[in-house]
Amino acid sequence: MFNPTRIEVRQFFCDTWQKYQLREILSDMETITLEVVLQHPEYHTILEKSEHYLEQNYPPEMGTTNPFLHMSMHVAIREQLAIDQPIGIREKFLQLCKLTGDEHTAAHHTMECLAETLWKSQRNQSAPDATIYLDCMDRWLHKG
Repeated sequence: MFNPTRIEVRQFFCDTWQKYQLREILSDMETITLEVVLQHPEYHTILEKSEHYLEQNYPPEMGTTNPFLHMSMHVAIREQLAIDQPIGIREKFLQLCKLTGDEHTAAHHTMECLAETLWKSQRNQSAPDATIYLDCMDRWLHKG
């Protein structure tokens, strides 16, 4: 999936969850996705009732987290860590894990940095800036 639609991404999460429940063989990407899904039991019902949620909107003013966006960001961070891109993210993430004592908490801090980076990129109509991303992670490291 190089440029999937919103529904295709959501369907991928739902299909992965269903394949897992049916004990079917998963692709590498599905395995990564499943690891994220298993960390979020609060979203399992949504994945099981895909017909109700594939087109659901999650506007910020609702005050609810978009579960698909949230899990997608976890997957993106896992992919970034696997290839250490941007360069240095893996080391900063490991430091965050050590600081927080919890990989999931470190991932959420990293997610905030990724979101900030993407928001600034969109606002400035420019490519995402790795320096902004890594500087944000440094701020988390210095809060501890």
